[in-house]
Amino acid sequence: MPISDLERRADNLESRIAQSDYPERLRFQPEFSKVLARLRAEGARVPTRLSNLDENLTDEAIEARFDNMPV
Repeated sequence: MPISDLERRADNLESRIAQSDYPERLRFQPEFSKVLARLRAEGARVPTRLSNLDENLTDEAIEARFDNMPV
């Protein structure tokens, strides 16, 4: 996939994530991370805002796993 398509996909996902509630945001996390990883692999610079969003989504996904653990 060309870099421009990946950039458009990342921007589209960013918009959808911004409009989503918490559970839906978590469903986007794996796809969003993969798109950013492909951009980096292709040598494209990933904007800081997208990297920060990816980091926040990853943290939320990890936290959500622990919310369901018995104590």
